[in-house]
Amino acid sequence: MAELTAQLVSVDRLLWQGQANIVTAQTTEGEIGILPGHEPLLAQLRDNGVVTIKPVDGDRLVAAVQGGFFSVQGDRVTVLADYAIFADEVDSAAAETGLTDEDTTTQARSQAELAAVRRAGR
Repeated sequence: MAELTAQLVSVDRLLWQGQANIVTAQTTEGEIGILPGHEPLLAQLRDNGVVTIKPVDGDRLVAAVQGGFFSVQGDRVTVLADYAIFADEVDSAAAETGLTDEDTTTQARSQAELAAVRRAGR
């Protein structure tokens, strides 16, 4: 079976890189799923969005993302986010509290984090 080389990177860290069967992301144009052999693409990630990666080996990864870009070149997918966190790293109680924070950035990140937690089924 064909595979993608994928990486998920935020401004402050590399979250994941490896071989994947499919990568999906919520972009400003809608949700897109990338399989091996996809046409080249550059898209802007949606604020409060979710990215999922199905590694060749292992369980599906779900991450909250805030801003950034999604690039496809050949069988290489790069997700470069301003902010990203895996759903299993999210403190749901803190994210719920963040929804009412006065800072709009905190509110937006909290929305993305809770969306990722829901998508991951936690």
